[in-house]
Amino acid sequence: MNTSTCALVLALSALAGCSSNTSMYRDQPLVAKVTPGMSKAQVEQIGGKPDAQSDRTVVPGSCYDYRLRQGGQEKPYSVSFDGRGKVDESSFMTCAEWSNTQARARQSLPSMGGMSGSGY
Repeated sequence: MNTSTCALVLALSALAGCSSNTSMYRDQPLVAKVTPGMSKAQVEQIGGKPDAQSDRTVVPGSCYDYRLRQGGQEKPYSVSFDGRGKVDESSFMTCAEWSNTQARARQSLPSMGGMSGSGY
């Protein structure tokens, strides 16, 4: 399993444990329309300027933080970009939380120490 897949599995696991109702946000433009491979300009056309921007700390790239508002409630939402500036992840967590998820995924990867044929 590669690093990206591990990070995705951990992120999805974290999201599955969320107790708040994220389905109420599914019609928000950022949630409904942003897809992997989109550029930063395309994301900004859909969701406007982000509340905050940051460089990713674990995997090269950047991240946009948004706050979604619906029915008097707020929920963090991040859109993460790879080193080419293309969307590679979006989730109901802040960019800092996403970075922590990626860091934990990297730490939990087994050492491939000198094994040949490992595919890495």
